[in-house]
Amino acid sequence: MKEAKATDVFLLLLLGGIWGSSFFNIKIATYSYEPYTLALIRVILATVTMLIVSFLYKIKIYAFSRNWKIYALVGICNITIPFSLIAIGTNKIDSYLAAMLMSTTPMTGSILAHFFIKDEKITFLKSLGIIIGFTGVLLLFFDKLIINESNYFFVLVILLGSTFYSISGILILKKLKKSGNLNVTTSTMIWSVITLLPLSFILETPLESDPTLESTLSLIYLGVVATGFAWWLRFKILAKNGIVFQTQVTYIIPIFGVIFGALILDEQITWKVLASLIIIISGIYIVKKYNK
Repeated sequence: MKEAKATDVFLLLLLGGIWGSSFFNIKIATYSYEPYTLALIRVILATVTMLIVSFLYKIKIYAFSRNWKIYALVGICNITIPFSLIAIGTNKIDSYLAAMLMSTTPMTGSILAHFFIKDEKITFLKSLGIIIGFTGVLLLFFDKLIINESNYFFVLVILLGSTFYSISGILILKKLKKSGNLNVTTSTMIWSVITLLPLSFILETPLESDPTLESTLSLIYLGVVATGFAWWLRFKILAKNGIVFQTQVTYIIPIFGVIFGALILDEQITWKVLASLIIIISGIYIVKKYNK
């Protein structure tokens, strides 16, 4: 991995800021859009963006090749289910809380990888990081201003969404590791659109909605910037600096999520939230440092 320059660090911070900002925008979008419809429009906009990027980079898309089933499965696990669950959960909890809960993905990923990836066994230090990280999450449950009887279920919904990100990561490593980042991203987005369409029109009434301009702008941002452009930016960073550097964005996302939630939506930040954030990031750091 080549040494990161100031511009590389800036791009990493930009990516973390964009992904961190997605949570307050999801919250605003849920004011007008139902969860599956929100996820559908978001993915349609992102898919169009990624198709343009793939065309410019002359990347062939294999969504409907002989291996279409694995692309469809990854699309369901990596986009359809988590995007829907995040929308459902964020509608009922603070946006920064959703960002913090989603940051548990590296820890759940390490647990799953231990059982399904040959060279990804949990060591003592990795297990210590996992325990520390989830201790930070557990601390949130002792702050009744943040998590209480009215939103326990939706907190678990967000954690389930994080788990599906981990499941999709395992599937990609086992089945699509050498299939190209842009191809995998675009192909799985296409299949996510296909699976979200019936969910939106059967379970919801998208044609009868009367969304506000604020919610619509947030949804456009989610699709074009926070999903489409951010995935292209991730690919750019990955290609230039490698996966170790790129995955450091994991530390940045919850920090921006908390900042945006407090500044833009005036969400209440308690000392337990800040302590939990530090503990979670510490756990992620240990897990990723000793992920060898």
